[in-house]
Amino acid sequence: MAAPHAAVAGEAGSGDTELSLASSISEDGKRPQFGTRFLTDPRQVFQHNAWDNVEWTEEQEASAKKKVLENCQPLPSEKQEEYENRANEYWNDFYTIHENRFFKDRHWLFTEFPELCPQCSPNNVTHQKVSSTGRCVQDEERAKQGAAVSPINVNFPGATASYRILEVGCGVGNTVFPILKTNNDPELFVYCCDFSSTAVDLVKTNPEYNLGRCFAFVHDLSDVEANYPIPDGTLDVIVLIFVLSALHPIKMQASISRLARLLKPGGVMLLRDYGRYDMAQLRFKKGRCLSDNFYVRGDGTRVYFFTQEELHSMFTEAGLEKVQNLVDRRLQVNRGKQLTMYRVWIQCKYHKPLVPSPETRDGDAEPDCS
Repeated sequence: MAAPHAAVAGEAGSGDTELSLASSISEDGKRPQFGTRFLTDPRQVFQHNAWDNVEWTEEQEASAKKKVLENCQPLPSEKQEEYENRANEYWNDFYTIHENRFFKDRHWLFTEFPELCPQCSPNNVTHQKVSSTGRCVQDEERAKQGAAVSPINVNFPGATASYRILEVGCGVGNTVFPILKTNNDPELFVYCCDFSSTAVDLVKTNPEYNLGRCFAFVHDLSDVEANYPIPDGTLDVIVLIFVLSALHPIKMQASISRLARLLKPGGVMLLRDYGRYDMAQLRFKKGRCLSDNFYVRGDGTRVYFFTQEELHSMFTEAGLEKVQNLVDRRLQVNRGKQLTMYRVWIQCKYHKPLVPSPETRDGDAEPDCS
């Protein structure tokens, strides 16, 4: 279930996310990697649309905490159950209303997540050498190790591909289609799923949807007993962009652990999501809190705001190892209105060890699919 990208007036909405990411593109058309543009002179704040790693004062931090505490009274349990039980309905309604009018392709992904591109990138810590085939040596070694432990099964989409990417919470395809456009590797296959059948239908009706390179399906990430159309141990990359925050907090750990089983040894899980005290959290009014740092928007969709420690705990509990876990405290600027907006996002990369842990080796083998 991808987060909505159309801001709701007067309420927090993840539409701020897509608009903010787009506004950080520089005048030369290139989006700098996070952590490369610093505000050293406050008088120059309106010279650019965004500033990276902006330090908060103690007063700002205290004010944010106070604001959250003021609006943290949870709704009655019957209302919370309603939002949980009708989650599918709310997401389908959202995509029925908005379709693809407010959605932007996430071209910034290839700066932050070069794992999504076929070419080796100097800022991709997992890719270092190129073989005679043009593929990264470590990718090829990972693929070989993955093949050694993966079941031989040609009865699933993309079975013949050597590099497989899954986006969870694909929405209308704002990550999937840029990947397919940018990544011309014939060995690539992209899977994408969303909680909303309306969103998946929009992906499938897109003229760029190609069953030879992509497979879209409806899936509830929080239902860990539901089948995936992909065997365990077959994915190189899993992408989670502002989607984990849409789950009920008590379902997050099991969902991440289930996804981790889909990764090959050496495969990586990529996440970008809301951080604690992001502007979107501070904009929620009273009567929107479901539990600590978990809220419901006006359209019935829900959102959680993370700390680095919470995400690290979930990924490591799932048997993954940290490659990256950073907070991007960004100052967004509306130069026309002379406004400043403080955003807090968390970006993570966690990979599956090439050598299983002793607990995994000694335990029973996992089933191929579940």
